[in-house]
Amino acid sequence: MAVPRGIEMLRTDILILGAGGAGLFAALHAKRANPELDVTIAVKGLLGKCGCTRMVQGGYNVALAPEDSVERHFMDTIEGGKWINRQDLAWLLCATAPLRIRELENEIGCFFDRNPDGTIHQKAFAGQSFDRTVHKGDLTGIEIINRLSEQVLARDVRRMEDHRAIALIPSADGARLSGVLLLDMREGTFRFVHAKAVLLATGGGPTMYRYHTPSGDKSCDGLAMALRTGLPLRDMEMVQFHPTGLLAGEGTRMSGTVIEEGLRGSGGYLLDGAGQRFMLQYDPKAERATRDLVSRAIMDVIRNGRATPEGGVWIEMSHLGPDAVRRQFKGMVERCADCGFDLAAGRVPVIPTAHYMMGGVAFEADCTTELPGLFAAGEDTGGVHGANRLGGNGVANSTVFGGLAGGSMAAWVPQHGAFAPPDLDAVQGAIDATLSPLARPPGDLSRLRQRLLDVMWDDVGILRDAKGLARGIAALDALAEEVDACGVPDGDRRYDLTWQDRLNLENLVLVSRAIAAAAMARTDSRGAHWREDFPGTGDLATSRYTVVRLAAPGLAVTTSPVSFDIVAPGQTLLQDHAA
Repeated sequence: MAVPRGIEMLRTDILILGAGGAGLFAALHAKRANPELDVTIAVKGLLGKCGCTRMVQGGYNVALAPEDSVERHFMDTIEGGKWINRQDLAWLLCATAPLRIRELENEIGCFFDRNPDGTIHQKAFAGQSFDRTVHKGDLTGIEIINRLSEQVLARDVRRMEDHRAIALIPSADGARLSGVLLLDMREGTFRFVHAKAVLLATGGGPTMYRYHTPSGDKSCDGLAMALRTGLPLRDMEMVQFHPTGLLAGEGTRMSGTVIEEGLRGSGGYLLDGAGQRFMLQYDPKAERATRDLVSRAIMDVIRNGRATPEGGVWIEMSHLGPDAVRRQFKGMVERCADCGFDLAAGRVPVIPTAHYMMGGVAFEADCTTELPGLFAAGEDTGGVHGANRLGGNGVANSTVFGGLAGGSMAAWVPQHGAFAPPDLDAVQGAIDATLSPLARPPGDLSRLRQRLLDVMWDDVGILRDAKGLARGIAALDALAEEVDACGVPDGDRRYDLTWQDRLNLENLVLVSRAIAAAAMARTDSRGAHWREDFPGTGDLATSRYTVVRLAAPGLAVTTSPVSFDIVAPGQTLLQDHAA
């Protein structure tokens, strides 16, 4: 086997794409299960310094208290997901979370906030029937990623930092995955990593919306590669908007960053432009309603002319006592102060912000996918959260399934893993596609990026209807053609950020088209997907989920029935609520 000339080839037993909670846990569990395995992590940034898990503020949902239970956590997750979750995956999340949180404390070295009696403190998060969110102040993600990174760095795990994954390369016979083509961003050169097993854990990152929480380097690379490989994506219409993203003004990247849910959980108020609370008009749980309900309520307030001067609504905490707010939410108070707002004693302008993608690659409980040799975990996957993710279930999802993926790959490689010869045409095709912008006349990349933000926010955002979605789909199709024709200057390819932005935009447009296609196909309203022309939820007992594939000449969307293999609509696992 010979890859194209000038392309360096590396070999590893397990290649992990991504270094968030899923990727790092997978590396640790793979090495624990089989220390002799050669494990490599490839990450677009620096290990421990990038990814969405590090940005988690709120916390980690887990049933620990005697009054709580896995069943109760599971029912909250299913009801929050509006009954389209894949139930075996949701159960696995809730049942494994207690094991994982103890592993984080006792083996990984995390320190979470505790009660005076020494038990782990758990705070209130919206949409849950019990206060079960474990946290370290409002900087939980930094604690988890810092400790995970230390553990990975202490082990024999190879790192490929500043390497972006370009394409999943099938074997020459098409029967399995052969490896991954990577671009070394430091040098502007390609590397092909020949691997027996690959974990897709690049994270989601809905940065195609005007306001978004993930960092700008997140561009749905894993989902775009999966689509191009022919893999099915489930629930792609389900994009979660966090209700309270900071409105810091034009020209600052702070706009859209999260003002965390614990503020509302602890009793914070949302106020319209007249200074009036409004959430009780929309839901009896008021500010503690689920994220989808609060986001829609805020957008309705804005649309009806009741916005603040900044164009959003206000969050107010002062009635809880400024000193208590500064003590409990130190990170949030300091972030707001950096932008000129006093969270503890004043009001902070906020607006819904694209936060999390419930949709992703269809996968099994052992993290395998339709393509042998490819595993998936974390926000690259779909089915766990259904139509709406409960705040605090995200980092639990990454760590639970990341650990399971590591164990699964360690068991799979000795039995089924192989260095399968790659499809060299696929390698060359991916290289040519990546280099093609450098051979075309430079275009206005910034203008194209702004058009994507506007289309997704205006037509494929929180409030949807057929007319807007049709307009959005047409605009995205045209935008895809323009991006394809848009070149960038070919100069020094080392850390060529313009080139990287062009690759990011191509991936974002493709995944945006999948979101819009799935949203058009779902003609009812569920969780994060709200169709104003189809506001009813429909019959829960006949619920279906969407599946998107890339197929000539575009995207194909099908639907399949949800399997209620643990609990059916109208039933519950809670004895005290049983009929």
